[in-house]
Amino acid sequence: MITLKNVDYDNFWEIIDLCVYENQRDFLTSNAVSLAQAKVQQECIPLAIYNDEKPIGFAMYGIDRKDGQYWIYRFMIDRRYQSKGFGRSSFKMLTELIKQDKKYNKILLGVHKESIVAIKLYRSFGFEFNGQVNGRDHIMELNY
Repeated sequence: MITLKNVDYDNFWEIIDLCVYENQRDFLTSNAVSLAQAKVQQECIPLAIYNDEKPIGFAMYGIDRKDGQYWIYRFMIDRRYQSKGFGRSSFKMLTELIKQDKKYNKILLGVHKESIVAIKLYRSFGFEFNGQVNGRDHIMELNY
């Protein structure tokens, strides 16, 4: 069963050690950098993705201080657990968690145009490109 848990003392190194395939590395910021970012940017909420008791991925979201909207800053599934449906089920869980905050009706995220699998996943949840580009990230948004 997929669950989202806080990153803490007990699972910190396991989350740091999660990684994607070599050809996916340019699409993501490392979990170590993401956790450092969450330390200095309190609006970032890092979460470990578990299948039963095994950490299989990492996500980070929060309300962006620049635009006041929810962003999914990071989402990754370790290479050993990709193509097993874990990405879909954990992404659904993450978006449902964000949607619980009824003050908001939009979620944004950035994705590299070459990350075809990620784009397909995000589109399956209703995310669409909004025309904005931030560095190499093309911005997708979900209005609900």
